[in-house]
Amino acid sequence: MFATAQVISQEDLLKHWQGHRNLTRRVIELFPEKDFFEFSIGGMRTFAQLTSELLAIGAPGLKGIVTRQVEPFKEEAVKFTTKAEFLKKWDESTAEINDLWEQLSMEDFSDTFNLFGQYEFPVIQNILYFIDNEIHHRGQGYVYLRALGIQPPFFWER
Repeated sequence: MFATAQVISQEDLLKHWQGHRNLTRRVIELFPEKDFFEFSIGGMRTFAQLTSELLAIGAPGLKGIVTRQVEPFKEEAVKFTTKAEFLKKWDESTAEINDLWEQLSMEDFSDTFNLFGQYEFPVIQNILYFIDNEIHHRGQGYVYLRALGIQPPFFWER
């Protein structure tokens, strides 16, 4: 039997993820209301649409992992008409992620889970996907903000 090396603690991984979520929240806050829902470049989705995707992945995906319930991806379920509604849901999702995280054990991270019935990977890979996807879409938000003449927050200030 081989010992598994641990590079980052479960607690530090959550802090890392929540640091990214905090930064994404700040990006949402910087968008002018109208541009949050309407501005895009090159046919990309608006930042409201990208935020809807992030809200449909993070907490719902982690809930599926914790409960071992495979649910389909439901991005269309997130329909808000104001930035304030998005921010409220973002904060609720952040709290839900914290609560769900406490229900995970270190052993869970190596289990395989079929995320949204589409991606059969170890739980750790699913969680890293949540983080990577958010970083990718936040990068799009940075481009939008710069195009609007708005300085985005420094990416390292999480």
